[in-house]
Amino acid sequence: MASPCEVLIEDAPEALARQMVSAAADCAWRIERKFSRYRSDSVVHEINSSAGRAIVLDEESAALIDFAATLTTMSEGRFDITSGVLRKVWTFDGGSAVPSQSQIDAVMARVGWHHVQWRKPVLQLQPGMQIDLGGIGKEYAVDLAASRVEGIASGSSCLINFGGDVAVRNPRRDGQPWRVGIEASEHEGTAVHVVRLTRGGLATSGDSRRFVLHQGRRYSHIIDARTGWPVADAPRSITVAADTCTQAGTLTTLAMLQGRDAEQFLRASGAKYWIQPSFPH
Repeated sequence: MASPCEVLIEDAPEALARQMVSAAADCAWRIERKFSRYRSDSVVHEINSSAGRAIVLDEESAALIDFAATLTTMSEGRFDITSGVLRKVWTFDGGSAVPSQSQIDAVMARVGWHHVQWRKPVLQLQPGMQIDLGGIGKEYAVDLAASRVEGIASGSSCLINFGGDVAVRNPRRDGQPWRVGIEASEHEGTAVHVVRLTRGGLATSGDSRRFVLHQGRRYSHIIDARTGWPVADAPRSITVAADTCTQAGTLTTLAMLQGRDAEQFLRASGAKYWIQPSFPH
């Protein structure tokens, strides 16, 4: 998951607690093995190495590709899993390097879902194209882990947190919520707001750790796949609460891609959200 992962359990016998943690960890590692672009044995690596060949996907992989295609449509092309190749010219490490337009244009020739042939479960990319499921994989893993843990200890209350993406299935016995802090964009480790969560998912998107600072301008790692450039005037951070972590992650992503219109988008969605530096709503 490229981030710290944890399972917080309210109260359970040690043997059961170990089973719950093991189930969540197994989910995280399985999704990592299967969908990481960094592993040579993953489905994503097979797709990215296909060199124009058609690939027949298993049911789970096909469902994720379908979901990604839906997000592309909903975002009017701003979100696109083929845009991951832009990492060849963008490095969001807090440095100051910004690629030239010609460098971006060269990579953009390999970006665009409209270039992909997708007839579920058969996927065919143009030679040189790649996909990256990093924008949706972690939230999916959180919900899957929550479901697995619920199957082992039905009714138990626990909080699953994979790098700030959170799921809670059941309220605590005393009725008190889990308290989840939203980290301040400018002050690592400091909570700017505390969300009280009894059931559902929470996801955050922002640029506190992944950005470029060039000539006084901050470029977020969230790229508009239509242009190859980071989204202009996006909030520093958006957190959304929803029924599932996947739903919350979808809304944070779509909102971030709206740039300065992010809050208008979230308000229209009816979701509960928090934006930095704006006050929470």
